[in-house]
Amino acid sequence: MKKLSAILIMCAALASTAAAQTVNFSEHISPIIYNNCAKCHRPGEVAPFPLTSYSEVASRGQMIKYVTGIRYMPPWMPDRTFSRLLDERYLTDEQIKLIADWVDAGTPQGDPRLEAPLPNFPSGSQLGKPDLVLSMSQSYAIQGNNQDEYRIFVFPTGLIQDRQISAVEFRPGNKKIVHHTLIAVDTTGQGRIKDQQDPGYGYAGFGGFGGVVISDLFPGYVPGATPRFFPDGIGQRLPKNADLLVQIHYAPSPIAASDSSSINIFFARKPVTRYLQLYIMLPFNLINGPFVIPPNEVKQFHGVVNVPFDVSLLSLWPHCHLLGKSWEVYFEDASGKRTNLLRINNWNFNWQGSYLPERLIKIPAGSTMHAFATYDNTTNNPSNPNNPPQQVTWGEKTTDEMYFFPLGFVTYQPGDENIDLRTEVKGRDHANIPAGFELSQNYPNPLLSAAKSPARGGGNPTTAIKFALPYAERVQLIIYDLLGRKIATLVDNEILAAGQHARNWEARNMPSGVYFYQMTAGDFRETKKMILMQ
Repeated sequence: MKKLSAILIMCAALASTAAAQTVNFSEHISPIIYNNCAKCHRPGEVAPFPLTSYSEVASRGQMIKYVTGIRYMPPWMPDRTFSRLLDERYLTDEQIKLIADWVDAGTPQGDPRLEAPLPNFPSGSQLGKPDLVLSMSQSYAIQGNNQDEYRIFVFPTGLIQDRQISAVEFRPGNKKIVHHTLIAVDTTGQGRIKDQQDPGYGYAGFGGFGGVVISDLFPGYVPGATPRFFPDGIGQRLPKNADLLVQIHYAPSPIAASDSSSINIFFARKPVTRYLQLYIMLPFNLINGPFVIPPNEVKQFHGVVNVPFDVSLLSLWPHCHLLGKSWEVYFEDASGKRTNLLRINNWNFNWQGSYLPERLIKIPAGSTMHAFATYDNTTNNPSNPNNPPQQVTWGEKTTDEMYFFPLGFVTYQPGDENIDLRTEVKGRDHANIPAGFELSQNYPNPLLSAAKSPARGGGNPTTAIKFALPYAERVQLIIYDLLGRKIATLVDNEILAAGQHARNWEARNMPSGVYFYQMTAGDFRETKKMILMQ
C-alpha cells in the first residue's frame, strides 16, 4: 500500500511538472498580459516600459512574477473579498500561478501563431465625440528632479447657461508624467485669483484645491480607469460661467518634460431628472474626534452618517494623505443588517480613485453609514513626511492629513437596484444624434387647407415640422403669422432628449398666407417660412 501511495505521489508530481512545462507565452501568458497590463504598459502611456510583445514581457519575466505574486500589480487597492466594484484591475490566483510557472520554466514562447492579439486601444476619446473640449491654455513643464509635483490649473468653461452633464473624460497630454487628477467645479472665481497670484501657470496644491470652496466634484483620472456615462436620467450640472479646477499629480521623472492636457465634456442626451449629489464625510462626522494624530501612534477614526431618506449609492471616494493606512466602509439598515461597501487594507496615496459598485445600491432611510480610516504616524510608515514623526492635524499641505470621504448618490427610485453599471454603454450611438441643433423645412409646404380640395372639399391642412437636438435641452417651437402674432405653440419650454423630433401643425381653420415657425433651444434660435394655400 505504501508503495502504491509513493507511485501515485510521484505520478502527480510528474504530471504537475509536465503541466508547468507546457505553459508558454503565446497560449497562456499573452492573453493575461495584453488584457490586464498593456492598457498602461504600452508606448505613450504612464507605465515606465511596454509589455506588448513576447520579447518585452520575457525580458521582465522575473519582475512580473514578483509584482503579480505580491499583488502589487495590477494596481487595485480595494479588497475583493469585502465587496465587488466596477472595472476591477485584478488577476486571479490561477493567472498568477500561470505567470510564475511560465517564468520558472524559462519563459518559453510557444507557437507565435497562437499569440493573443493586442486589444484595440482607442487613440482618442474612449466615449465618442465630446460636446465641449477644454484645454490647458499653455504647456506646463516639470523640472525632471525625481520629485512628485501637484499643480492646480483653471479651465474656464465659457458656458453662458447651465448644462446637464452625462460624462467627463480627462485626457492627459503626457501620460508619462500625469499620474492622476482631481476635478472640481468652481463658481466663486477663487481659483482664478490664486492662479493670478502664483508666478507660474496654475498654482500649487496638495490633496485639495488650495482652500477654494468648490460646488461639485467631477470624475477624475487614474491610469487604467475607464471613463463612463451616467445611467440615463442621472447626471451632474455644470453651471454657467463656472471654472473647472484640475489638480494634476505629476509623477517623479528624471528628465524634464511638459504636459498639455484637456477635458472632454459630454452633455446629457436624455433629460437629467436626478442630479448626482455628494455627501462629504469630514472630521465633524467623527465619533472619536478631534482629528489629531499624535506622533508614534497608529490611530483609527470612526465616522458616522445617519441616512434620513432612501438613496441609491453611485460612487465612493476615500481620500487621505501620506499617513493613510486603511479604510473600511459599510452601512447598517434599521434592522441591523450590514452591507459591505469598500475596504482598502493598504492605502497608497499614489493609487487613489473613485470607486463605483457594480449595481446601484439602495441605502434605506434610517440606515447608518460607517467609515473607518486608519493612520500610521510612526517610523514604520515609509511615506511619513516627518522624521521624527510629529503631531498631525487637518490641512492641505504635504505634512498635514485629511479625513475626506465623498459619497455620490441620487434619491432612490423603484428599480434602481436593477441598474447594472457593468452593462452601461461606454460610448454613444451617434446614428440619430446630430452634431448641432437642426430645424428642417416643414413638409408638405405649401400646405392646403380643407377648403382647397380637388374632390369632396378635402385638402391636407396638416404639416410636419422636424427638428433635432445634439443633447438634452429646453425647447420652444412657436408659429407666428406675417404680423408676428403668436398663432400656436407646438413645444412649450419642454426639456427634450437628444435626437430627432417632430411636431404636427393643423391649419384647418387658418386663413391662407405666409406663416413663420421659430425654434429656440438654449442659445440656438432659427426661423423658417411656410405657406398655407386655400
